[in-house]
Amino acid sequence: MEEEELKNNKNNNVGGEPGKLPHSDDGHADNDINDGDELEEENDAQMKSEKELDLGPQVSLKEQLEKDKDDESLRKWKEQLLGSVDLSAVGETKEPDVKIQSLTIICPGRPDVILPIPSQNKTKKSLFTLKEGSQYRLKFTFTVSNNIVSGLQYANVVWKAGVRVDNSKKMMGTFSPQKQPYACEMENEITPSGMLARGSYHARTKFLDDDGKCYLDVSYCFEIQKNWPKPF
Repeated sequence: MEEEELKNNKNNNVGGEPGKLPHSDDGHADNDINDGDELEEENDAQMKSEKELDLGPQVSLKEQLEKDKDDESLRKWKEQLLGSVDLSAVGETKEPDVKIQSLTIICPGRPDVILPIPSQNKTKKSLFTLKEGSQYRLKFTFTVSNNIVSGLQYANVVWKAGVRVDNSKKMMGTFSPQKQPYACEMENEITPSGMLARGSYHARTKFLDDDGKCYLDVSYCFEIQKNWPKPF
């Protein structure tokens, strides 16, 4: 009976290794890539809907601490997460407050580029220029007050000549209230290179939490050129 069962399992495994889905190289993957944006929007909408159904009543930070004070493991976890928070300054506010203090672009061997917040750039004038094929990373400083902010993330969309060329989201983490500002640095990235990559870009940057609350929404323009700009 065991030999017959093994034989049946072998016959039922069509294409690929056991436990893996078979794949095809007939070119249909390109169609899936083209539909990626629509699927992403549908998934985001579905996740948002499910999250809204699962949300419980929001409570203040003091209430969260007092809620499970008899549970030793939860109490220690909360103390580790909160650190040295001055609860007397937190009050009974339920909504967290996040203030983005600076957005900085760090390039090795170059002066840091600090974007003004809020942006005063009402025109299409470029705020800064990056060299093609150069390495850079983003750094954000921000403060958190009133309550814990969960799932703070950075979202960035970039257009060139009206065409979207980048749409990225980076998770920054969960942060508790404190007087000192947080500093968060993203991973190193490389600017695009080549003749088609040079020119003017328009970007829109947002900072949101798990609940979709937006703490900063800023738009600006920048350029990518063959060489670094000459100093004034």
